[in-house]
Amino acid sequence: MRPLPTPASRGRRSPAALASRSFPPAEPRRRSLLVAVVRRRGRALALAATAATGHQIGEALVPPAIGLAVDHAVDGGPPASILLAVGGVLALFTLLATGGGTNFWQLTAATTREAHHLRVRTAARILADPSAGAGRRPGDLATVLVTDAKAAAEVLRAMVLLVSGGAGLLVTVAVLVRADPWLGLGITAGAPLLTLAVHRIGPWLEHRIAAGRRSAGLAAALAAELVHAIRPLRGFGGVPEAVRRYRHASRTSLEAALRGATASAAAEAAGALATGLVLTATAAAAAALTVTGRISAGDLVTVVAMASFAGEPVDRLAAGIKTLAVARAGAARIATLLDQSPPAPSAPSAAVAVRPGEMLGVVANDPAVAGAITVSGAVLVEPHAVHLLGRTLEEVLDTGRAIDPEVTARAVAAAQAGDVTRAIADGGANLSGGQRQRLALAARPAVLVLRDPLTAVDAVTEDAAAAGLAALRRADGGATVVITTSPALLARCDRVTYLDGSRPPVDGIHDDLSRDPGYAAAVLR
Repeated sequence: MRPLPTPASRGRRSPAALASRSFPPAEPRRRSLLVAVVRRRGRALALAATAATGHQIGEALVPPAIGLAVDHAVDGGPPASILLAVGGVLALFTLLATGGGTNFWQLTAATTREAHHLRVRTAARILADPSAGAGRRPGDLATVLVTDAKAAAEVLRAMVLLVSGGAGLLVTVAVLVRADPWLGLGITAGAPLLTLAVHRIGPWLEHRIAAGRRSAGLAAALAAELVHAIRPLRGFGGVPEAVRRYRHASRTSLEAALRGATASAAAEAAGALATGLVLTATAAAAAALTVTGRISAGDLVTVVAMASFAGEPVDRLAAGIKTLAVARAGAARIATLLDQSPPAPSAPSAAVAVRPGEMLGVVANDPAVAGAITVSGAVLVEPHAVHLLGRTLEEVLDTGRAIDPEVTARAVAAAQAGDVTRAIADGGANLSGGQRQRLALAARPAVLVLRDPLTAVDAVTEDAAAAGLAALRRADGGATVVITTSPALLARCDRVTYLDGSRPPVDGIHDDLSRDPGYAAAVLR
């Protein structure tokens, strides 16, 4: 169990300080991650962008098609030409509907798959190299894996919005230039300025969103730790202080979330303002040109309809910029985990070799060395906790090997866990610490690595469980590594490796190593 975080404990900062501190810039890593996302989903991105562009072009061409039909009707054209114009409008609606559906299908599939890919890759990095998540609480890491992975994948949506919005704006300008050059020039000059103004909000929005997510992750992490430690907190009367600290972290997270929401609302308001300006200016100019007779009735319909539509490409561009800012913020947090250099170890990791059926004990004077033991090329950092996955004994003890009820019963008896007869809830929350520890010893993986596995039981039960574990693992043929200073466990190991740190590892049996002063000081207490 971790102690309650305090600003002064072990140099840790308070949640508020962690939420407000400045993280090192990660622009190159963030950019390379987003570029890799685009490359991985290039085919789906191209299809989605093409479909969305077709949708936008179809929508942009509907107003001139309607205006052409109106011109034919006003001029008394033949019915065939009117029907042809109406048919063209229907064909355009078919095109834009097909493009919209295809875009939604391709884009949703691509972003979902990419979010899953980033989530799995980041989780694999954390599991393979624990230093990648060093100093980060589980709740914060969970926020990165869930929220930030999805946000980084949304860079695909941002690209589609920017491409299709730009295409729609170009077609809009072309149609307006055809109706009247001055209208086209006005849109051409005004729209980029409005888009640039909206783009200036991007860095501010990105900073607010990133700060909000960091605060949310820290608050979730603190909540998880407090729930896990609720029993000890009640035991020494620490619940009020824990509530106070969580309330402070939650308030900090809320304030950061509100700042992020304010930034998002500001970006949306800027997009809406840009849309309103485009619509108002275009409609006023079209009305003036109609009065002077420079454009026809059909052109008037076209210009007014295009004025209503012109805001959509600008909205798309603004939404694309906003989505890109969110994606950049998420990518920065993921890139920090994926690409950060591991910190210099305070002590070298120790490599041990264990044979099938052997029970190997490991004793280390330095806890840092005991925390990083290399077994068969994998660095295993075992927390001092037991997490039971499942609701029954069979589910908890399922390690992927064939399950024989009689063997399982013998394993439970050997681990002195026969008193666990009720259903298991919430990872073993309804069991005592000793019951969870003893039940974990009954599992039958090919390689079992334990760190101080019997600290929550009395001396008599510890001795019986140690004897049962040794007999069970030898009979099962599984390799066992026990990192401990418990004489009861070490006495039953086939071999003990003593890691002093100042000299090479020493192998032997418990009785012989007990004559070593350093070993005796660590074990015989």
